[in-house]
Amino acid sequence: MVLSEVQVALASNLGWSKLFVATLGLVLVVYKLAALVLKRKHLIRHTKAFPGPPPHFLFGNVHEVSHYPSIYLSIYPSIHLSIYPSIYLSIYLSIYPSIHLSIYLSIHLSIYLSIYLYIWLIYRSYVQFKGDGTEMDRMVAWGKQYPYAYTMWLGPSFCFSAKPFLSHRLNDYFLQHVCVFSGKGLLLSEGKRWFRHRRLLTPGFHYDILKPYIKLTAESTEVMLDKWQKYAHTGKSFELFEHVSLMTLDTILKCAFNCRSNCQTEGSTNAYIKAVYELSFLSSKRSRTFFYHNDLIFNLSPHGFRYRNACKVAHSHTEEVIRKRREALKDDTKKQSTQSKRHLDFLDILLSAKDEHQHSLSDADIRAEVDTFMFEGHDTTASGLSFILYSLACHPEHQNKCRDEILTALEGKDTMEWDDLSKIPYTTMCIKESLRLYPPVPGISRTLTKPMTFVDGRTLPAGFVVTAAIYSVHRNETVWENPNEFNPLRFLPENVSKRSPHAFVPFAAGPRNCIGQNFAMNELKVAVALTLKRYQLMADPTFKPKILPRLVLRSLNGIHIRIKPYNSHHANI
Repeated sequence: MVLSEVQVALASNLGWSKLFVATLGLVLVVYKLAALVLKRKHLIRHTKAFPGPPPHFLFGNVHEVSHYPSIYLSIYPSIHLSIYPSIYLSIYLSIYPSIHLSIYLSIHLSIYLSIYLYIWLIYRSYVQFKGDGTEMDRMVAWGKQYPYAYTMWLGPSFCFSAKPFLSHRLNDYFLQHVCVFSGKGLLLSEGKRWFRHRRLLTPGFHYDILKPYIKLTAESTEVMLDKWQKYAHTGKSFELFEHVSLMTLDTILKCAFNCRSNCQTEGSTNAYIKAVYELSFLSSKRSRTFFYHNDLIFNLSPHGFRYRNACKVAHSHTEEVIRKRREALKDDTKKQSTQSKRHLDFLDILLSAKDEHQHSLSDADIRAEVDTFMFEGHDTTASGLSFILYSLACHPEHQNKCRDEILTALEGKDTMEWDDLSKIPYTTMCIKESLRLYPPVPGISRTLTKPMTFVDGRTLPAGFVVTAAIYSVHRNETVWENPNEFNPLRFLPENVSKRSPHAFVPFAAGPRNCIGQNFAMNELKVAVALTLKRYQLMADPTFKPKILPRLVLRSLNGIHIRIKPYNSHHANI
C-alpha cells in the first residue's frame, strides 16, 4: 500500500513536471516566433525602397540559388532557423522536449535524439548553393532587373542589399566564421587593431621589398612550366587550377618566410601543405553551408573535427618558423649574417615592425598576419591566374600580341626581372580584362556601423549587411559596353579616365583594399610572361568553365586548356 502511494505521488509529480516543461517550451516558442515576426517586419519596413527578386516567406531567395534535398522540405520551417544560432538553439531545445515528451520517458533522451537527428541531417544533406554554374549569371540578371541595388533574403528574417558599396567594417556572416584559422589578421580585424596592423604592415609591400620576389616567382613558375611538358606534345587538355594553386602556394611560402617547400613536386607528402589545402577546402565548404555558420554545429560536425586538426598542424608549423626566426634575429651580428644571405621576407618585416610607442607585434599577431597573407595571397592569385591563362587561350589574337610584347621586352633573356614589368602594357591590359570578367573574389560584404543615406536618397539603418557584388559590377552594361566581350583596350589610359574608379575593383577599394595588390599583379605578370614565352595556349571547346562563387571564384568542371611548345619560327600559328 505504501509503495503504491509513493508511485502515485511520483507519477503526479512527473505529470506536473511534464506539464511545466511543456508550458515553458510553448512560452519560449511563442516568444521567439514573436521576436522573429517583429524582426521580419523591421527588415521589410527598411528594405521597401530596395526592391529585389520576390522572396519566399520561409526560404527567402535561397531556393532560387540553392539546392534543398527532399529530406529537408518537410521539416525546413524549424531547422532553417539554424542560420540564427541565438534564436534557433533556444527554440530547438525547448520545442522538442514538449513535442517528444509523450513519446519518450526521459526528457534527456528526447533532447539527445533530437540533436542527434539534427546533426545527422546536416552531415547528410547540406543546404548550399546549387553549384550548377548558373548562380553568377542569375545575380547579374537581377542586377539588370533591379538597378543600382536590390534586396536578397536568406530565410524569413535575414536579408542584405547588393550594391557597389564599401565601408570599414567586415560582415560577420560570411567571413568572420569561416576564416577562423587565420586569426585576427588584416582580413578579419577591425577598428584600432586593424588600423595599427595596416600601418605596421604597409612597409612590407614597398617596391624595394617586392623586387626580390620577382626572382622567386619566376623560379616557382618555371617549376610549374617544366611539369607541363608532359602535356605539350599530347594535344590533350588538362586542368589548370591545381597546378597554378601549387605554384602560387610555392611562391607565397618563399616570400612569406623563405620556405623552400618543394610543394609543387612533393605536395602530397608535406604535412603543412596538406593542412593548408585542407583549410582552404573546409573554409570554402563552411562559407556555402549555412548551418556551418553556427560555431557549435560546425565544431560538432566531422568537417569541424578535420578543420581543428588542420589548424593545429598549420599553426604549429608557423609558430615554429616564427620562433626560429626570432632567435636567429636576436643577435645583431647573427642578424646581419642571416639577412645578408637572403632577401628580406614578409616575416622579417613583421618581426621588426614597431609602432609609435616602440611596441612590436606579439607572436600571436605575427602568426595571424602570416596565415592571412598565406590565405589571401594563395587561392585568390591562383583563381586570377587560371582564368587569365584560360582567357588568353580563348583569344589567340590577344595572346599573340602579348607574346610579341613579352619577347621584345625580354630581349633574349630567359626570365623576367623587375624592370621588365613596366615594358608589357598590353599584357597588363589583358590581365586586367580577365580580372574584370573573372574577379578572384566575386563579392565583398560589409555591415553598416551607422545609418546610411545613399546618393539617390534611399536609406538603410545601422546593422544592415551590404554586399558589393564585384562580379556583377564588372559585367554591368551601363558601365561596360558589351560587358561579356574580352576587350583589353578598355584599360587604355584614355578609356580608364572616363569611368568611375569603382567600376573595376578586383582588389576592392577604399581603406580596406587589398594591401598586397602590387605583389599579386607582379606575380600575375611574371607567370603570364614566362608561360607565353614557352607555350602556345589553346582552348578546349568541350570544357567551358561553369562559374562558382566560393571564397574565391572557381569552376564546377575545372579550367581546362591545351598547350604546345611555342615555336619562334611560327609566331603567327
